[in-house]
Amino acid sequence: MENSSIYLAKFWGWYLIIFFLILSFNPKRIRQIVIDLKDQKFTIIISFLAIIIGLLNLLFHNIWKADYRIIITLFGWCSLLLGLSLFIIPKQTVKWLNFVNIKFVQVFYILLFLIGVYLLSIVYGIIIY
Repeated sequence: MENSSIYLAKFWGWYLIIFFLILSFNPKRIRQIVIDLKDQKFTIIISFLAIIIGLLNLLFHNIWKADYRIIITLFGWCSLLLGLSLFIIPKQTVKWLNFVNIKFVQVFYILLFLIGVYLLSIVYGIIIY
């Protein structure tokens, strides 16, 4: 079980850092994604991807320990719930995502960057826990 935690911590850590860098160099990209979510075909594809990523994450890693592993589990649950809400109530979810994007975009992305750095530092032994 520990190996899945390490692999998923690497995946989510690198994903968050790369996501942060892409948005730092091209901040208009996230607004474009929110605009594209108004297209039903795009929303269905994104919701299926989020559901699949969330389910796979939770099938391999549903650990509720008070350390870095809870972050991985919460990412799985957030992905699954976001995918389900995009599939079941797409218009309300897109409105909520647009609100969050407008109000909390800088805080949200910096927080995700810091979580990515934390996960990678745990995996590569930079921080001893």
